[in-house]
Amino acid sequence: MIRVLLADDQALVRAGFAMILGAEDDITVVGEADDGAAAVTLAAAVRPDVILMDIRMPGVDGLEATRRIAADEALNAVRIIVLTTFELNEYVFEALRCGASGFLVKHTQPADLVRAVREVAGGEALLSPSVTRRLIAEFVSRPVRPELTPPTMRILTDREREVVALVAQGLTNDEIAGELVLSPATARTHVSRAMTKLGARDRAQLVVFAYQSGLVRPSA
Repeated sequence: MIRVLLADDQALVRAGFAMILGAEDDITVVGEADDGAAAVTLAAAVRPDVILMDIRMPGVDGLEATRRIAADEALNAVRIIVLTTFELNEYVFEALRCGASGFLVKHTQPADLVRAVREVAGGEALLSPSVTRRLIAEFVSRPVRPELTPPTMRILTDREREVVALVAQGLTNDEIAGELVLSPATARTHVSRAMTKLGARDRAQLVVFAYQSGLVRPSA
C-alpha cells in the first residue's frame, strides 16, 4: 500500500486529491497538512511514502518544508512531489534541488495524478522531457548559479556519464537501454551506481547535478 500525505493550504484541493487517490486499491491518504510546518511534523509522525506538497503555503512554505524533510535522514525514504499552478516556475527547480522527486501542475488529470504517485513511490522521478528539462536548463543558464554544486562527474565511469546525460534528457531506464544497446537491468544498475557515487537522493537530483556540473548543456 502506498501511503500519501497531502500538504496544501486549500481544503478543497486536499479533498479532491484525497477522493481521487482514496479510490485506488493500492493507495491510502494517511494525513493532511495545511502548511509546511504541519507537513514536516506529520511526515515525521506518519512516515508516508509520498508527499504531495504545495509550494505556496502560509508560514513555512512548501520549499522550506521540502528542504527540512529531505535533510532528515530518518525520512530518507519519503518522496516529495511539489504542486504548482504554473509549469515553468523557478521555485520548482529549487524544490528539485532541495530533494523533491518532481512536480505536477494542479490541473493534472486524475489518472495522471495516480500514475505520478505510483511512479514516484516506485523510485522514478517526474521529469517530463518537455517541461522539467526546459525549466532546469533555463534556470541553470542564468549568470548566478545555485550555491550547491554537485560532486565532480570525474568519479563516474564513461558509461555512467553517458547514462546520467540520458537521464538528464528525460529518458527512462528502458529508453536508455535502447539508446545504448544495453539490457534494462544493466541500465538500472548504471543509474543506481551513479546516484550512489554522486550522493543523489533520486533521479531528479541526478538531473540537477548533470546540468550544474556542465555534463549536459542548457538548450539554446
